[in-house]
Amino acid sequence: MRFFSRENVASTSAGASGTGNLVELSIEAVRARATVGEVSDALEEVFTRHRATIRSVTGIYGSAYEGDAGFARIKDDVAGFAKAEGRRPRMLVVKLGQDGHDRGAKVIARALRDAGMEVIYTGLHQTPEQIVETVLEEDADALGLSILSGAHMTLVPRILELMAAKGVADVCLVIGGTIPPDDADALRGMGVAEVFTPGSSTGDIVEFLTARTAA
Repeated sequence: MRFFSRENVASTSAGASGTGNLVELSIEAVRARATVGEVSDALEEVFTRHRATIRSVTGIYGSAYEGDAGFARIKDDVAGFAKAEGRRPRMLVVKLGQDGHDRGAKVIARALRDAGMEVIYTGLHQTPEQIVETVLEEDADALGLSILSGAHMTLVPRILELMAAKGVADVCLVIGGTIPPDDADALRGMGVAEVFTPGSSTGDIVEFLTARTAA
């Protein structure tokens, strides 16, 4: 694999031939101003991209809270929305950019399903354009972004801009990830409904989202 920053192109000769140190070449490429996306694209040409299997497992969270008055109230709120609107509240859960795992996003998605919400999970490596287009197509009531890459102050404003342009700025937008307090305050000021950082209770996240979407 050899990168040419001046022309902004990359070849995958080292990956294809099995020669050369890919980590060393990747570092060299980044020092020459190649982006992470360009490095990933070059590697993907040879090794392809991992596609995680999306499994809709339900019942685990709900069974743990069987008999809990708070969780029963949440389910009643969702049921009330479904009765009034003719459908369950719909939430889109997405992973942004180069994030490589989605365990936390799936935990929240399953908890929301057990509360009675309709949850659409789109998988890894989503772009702002893909995300907003899916919000529009699915007529989502809420959008949950999971991001750990540190790019939240770049990608989230872009998503908000696209949501406004597409006429879906009223969709409840929440974010989960490792986000510094100052950044979280700035994101709320831009229009993000809430920011959930590591340690946030799954129950609190589910209750917040159902309250905002099922009111």
